[in-house]
Amino acid sequence: MVAGMGILVIVGIIFIFEFPRLWEKKWKKEVAVFSILLLIGTGLSIAQAFQVQLSNPIDWISAVYRPIYHLLAGWLK
Repeated sequence: MVAGMGILVIVGIIFIFEFPRLWEKKWKKEVAVFSILLLIGTGLSIAQAFQVQLSNPIDWISAVYRPIYHLLAGWLK
């Protein structure tokens, strides 16, 4: 619980320092990307702090490319 609160405090500090600078310059797209990436990073950090099992991105990539590999391997034999 302490780790999750610590992560939220650090994220809050990052947001307080970075968001106004981007907003003053009228960089709306950058604000959107910054916010989305900060939320994703916060969620993953909190999940890791609470030791939630997350799937490996390589598993998803191999699941997508495995049928293509088998198709090409069949053609090349």
